[in-house]
Order: sequence, then structure tokens, then C-alpha cells
Amino acid sequence: MPSKSDLTGQTDPQTIELVEERASIGVRETITGRVRVTTATETFDEVRSHELHGTRVEVTRVPVERMLEPGEAPPGSRTEGGVTIVPVFEEVLVTETRIVLKEELHITQYETTETVDIPVSLRRQTATVARVNPEG
Repeated sequence: MPSKSDLTGQTDPQTIELVEERASIGVRETITGRVRVTTATETFDEVRSHELHGTRVEVTRVPVERMLEPGEAPPGSRTEGGVTIVPVFEEVLVTETRIVLKEELHITQYETTETVDIPVSLRRQTATVARVNPEG
């Protein structure tokens, strides 16, 4: 069949498509490696400090040796300036019975603070990550 001519007078050969290629793109999962995670727990000792509060008592014996007058009431326990005073009595035989203030116990309280070291066991956990071949 004769070729067609265009306005310029040139001839255009006929084109026949024989093969056409087409590209397609997809995603496929591939295992390239594995990891193994292990954990380890360690125990370690540590010393912790803490303050302990308490009360310390000191007893001082103060000799008085004073004879009470007849009819005088024996003094009771009292507190003077943070010191508790407890009277101690004794009966002695004179021609008549009298009460003698033998001694007084002076009790003083002191607040105390003491720092103590207490060992304690603590735990810490760590993780290790290791790569494994895809074959195993």
C-alpha cells in the first residue's frame, strides 16, 4: 500500500507495535535478621543513713537531810526548769516520829539525735540486645 504524504510532501512510514513492556512495583517482606533480648538482674549492697530521735534520762541524787516540822506536809513531786524532782522520805525514831526528807531525785531529759548506717540490698535490671543470623 502506498504511503500517505503530508502537506510538506514527505512520506510517513506505517508503525506497527509488536511488544510493549510494562513495569510493576511491589513490596515483599524479607527477613534480614533477628534480635534476641535478654534481661539480667543484679543485686548490690548500699549503705543508707537515717537519723534516730530519742530521749535520754539522767538521774542525779541530791542529798537534803532536812527534818520536817511536826504537822508539815511532805512535799510532792514537782518540775522546775525542765527537771522533775521526786522527794524520797525516811522515818526516823526520835522521842517522837518525824518525817525526814532524805534526798531528792533530780531527773533531767535530753533530746538526742543519732545517725545510723543501715545496709540494704537493692536490685538493678539491665537488658542486652544481640543480633542473630536469619538462618538461625
